[in-house]
Amino acid sequence: MVKVDLKGALRTFFGFDSFKGKQEEIITNVLDGKNTFVIMPTGGGKSLCYQLPALLSEGTAIVVSPLIALMKNQVDAIRNISDDENIAHFLNSSLSKTEINKVKTDIQKGNTKLLYVAPESLTKQENIDFLTSVNISFFAIDEAHCISEWGHDFRPEYRRLRDIFEKISNVPIIALTATATPKVQFDIQKNLTMLDAVVYKSSFNRDNLYYEIRPKVDVEKEIIRYIRSKQGKSGIIYCLSRKKVEELSELLQLNGINALPYHAGLDAATRGKHQDMFLMEDTSIIVATIAFGMGIDKPDVRFVIHHDIPKSLESYYQETGRAGRDGGEGECVVFYSYKDIEKLEKFLHGKPVSEQEIGRQLLHEMVSYSETSVCRRKYILHYFGEEFQEEDCKCMCDNCKHPRERAEGKEHVELLLNAIVELQEMQKAKHVCAFISGNLTSDIKTYKHDQLTCFGKGSYKDEHFWNAVIRQSLVGGMISKDIETYGTLKLTEKGREFLKKPTSFMLIKERIFNTDENGDEVVVAGGKSGAFDEVLFDLLVDLRKSISKQNNIPPFVIFQEPSLKDMCFQYPITIDELTNIQGVGTGKASRYGEPFLALIQNYVEENDIERPQDMVVKSIINKSGLKVQLIQNIDRKLPLEDIGAAQGKSLEEVIEEIEAIVSSGTRVNINYYINDLLDQENQEEIYEYFSEAETDDVTEAYKEFDGDYSEEELRLMRIKFMSEMAN
Repeated sequence: MVKVDLKGALRTFFGFDSFKGKQEEIITNVLDGKNTFVIMPTGGGKSLCYQLPALLSEGTAIVVSPLIALMKNQVDAIRNISDDENIAHFLNSSLSKTEINKVKTDIQKGNTKLLYVAPESLTKQENIDFLTSVNISFFAIDEAHCISEWGHDFRPEYRRLRDIFEKISNVPIIALTATATPKVQFDIQKNLTMLDAVVYKSSFNRDNLYYEIRPKVDVEKEIIRYIRSKQGKSGIIYCLSRKKVEELSELLQLNGINALPYHAGLDAATRGKHQDMFLMEDTSIIVATIAFGMGIDKPDVRFVIHHDIPKSLESYYQETGRAGRDGGEGECVVFYSYKDIEKLEKFLHGKPVSEQEIGRQLLHEMVSYSETSVCRRKYILHYFGEEFQEEDCKCMCDNCKHPRERAEGKEHVELLLNAIVELQEMQKAKHVCAFISGNLTSDIKTYKHDQLTCFGKGSYKDEHFWNAVIRQSLVGGMISKDIETYGTLKLTEKGREFLKKPTSFMLIKERIFNTDENGDEVVVAGGKSGAFDEVLFDLLVDLRKSISKQNNIPPFVIFQEPSLKDMCFQYPITIDELTNIQGVGTGKASRYGEPFLALIQNYVEENDIERPQDMVVKSIINKSGLKVQLIQNIDRKLPLEDIGAAQGKSLEEVIEEIEAIVSSGTRVNINYYINDLLDQENQEEIYEYFSEAETDDVTEAYKEFDGDYSEEELRLMRIKFMSEMAN
């Protein structure tokens, strides 16, 4: 073929002086008419690898692309480098009949060099017939991982592409993806019958990205805090459900953050508008499902947050790859809770067994990555079949920045390898961990593995520990996972050498993610979490006592104990922050807050305390509307039973709500209701009791009056007392 000045063409069409990485070799291979397979990380310049050869070839290149938004984005980009609008088109369900005819006419005239097609459109017989009649230069498959069931975004229609290509034209294929494990790579090549393809695999290492896993505790608050620390910078927040996307974007807006939602449930016009606003920097934050971002060419996304754990490491790598594509700062933060993994596992139920096995295996890899204490960059690159020395990470992940304790693990690794051999290299990690730690599971009983010599030999440690040994042995190259059998553990050559002659193997102490009694995620080891400050609590109790004596009112009228305890976690130092404390409203904060705030501020400064988030997160749930409605109904002197009935609540629930309103500092007058229950003398007796009592506990009051008054009557009088005295 005629020799082409590729650098000159690159400058003419795209304005670049030089190619990135292996782009020039790839383009030459395509122009030479050879099948080509490109594995290149997001931001590496994949699109150019088929766009430039398409512009330089006779005929039209067919580019299979999975998303309408992605096609539009890329067509617009190509049109911007040419005087001819017709140089690139897309063909998908968003076009009218007239628009489709226009596309076909431009292709027939030879004006169109690139035609982006959705796989669904390509399967239509009328499109196959049309494309058979025109000159095709080559086929390009973008996001080629969609072909593989082991890929993170498998699409059945992608597996039909080879048959369709054969019906249209016998021209070369270039397949491109940003994520492919060796297994996925082979699956793609086999399906496309292009095992002869020249494979160009760039390093998966994105050295400008910082990787971090955080426990999923107070996640909305943490996200708001994080975004505020990145003032004015662009970011993407990924959520698994459309509902969560809507809720989170609304919550961010409520807290003064310019954020927009993006998911497949929005109409095409809204999605397009939100995407354009993000690209044009009219909004800095997009909250999205994974539908957003495939091929979105915004170079200066400074952070990618995962509100929910991704379904696989491939998904995670692809989505985090949208940060820092210009080589600048890019932070990747995942909020991890094992509860999210359990939810995703539930979604697998009802699917074919092989699909369930694949899904569980991919989720297990995600758990391992999240919970590991080894260098995260090393872990990711190992997963994609690439060797990496952790010292080269240069503290660009949380595990390298805050390294954990290491201890000699030679004996543990030796026991693990012996156990895998004794189990004939036919079991997965879960079974091996149970076997070593002596957990008599039903599978172990069935296979009679409890009769083997290694059973229970590692009972001195729990299964979590042995999971960590497996993870670190995998990354250390001692063992491998057989993907074909959904994760069976096998020894590598290095592992067999180790068994013959064991050498030092340093294990890193793993962080343990657990849940507390409320089911919320807590970090047991390796994480600093807020602890109750007993010293401050004693100081606040003393201050409350002195103020109560000055004002001749019981201490609980000022702030109740739960409020003081919350102050010992939150350390409020402004009136605004004080109103975010449990049981403290604006009225109570302004009436009694100043001396408490002064004490806390002084205490924080003297003890150099790092406070939790310096902000009030406004709630998206509009409880204030219900509160106003309740107060209005009380002002209208409606019986409390009627107020409850109108809202589907019991009298008990209505009283609870009024107690919460009053304890936070709002005055409520329910005298009209109490007057029907108790005569004046009884009211005065109870009122006097609360004026002198050490505690506002109703049980104590009930004992004091020997049951003369019901608990309900005492609670209502306590509301009257607190409302008049405290508010």
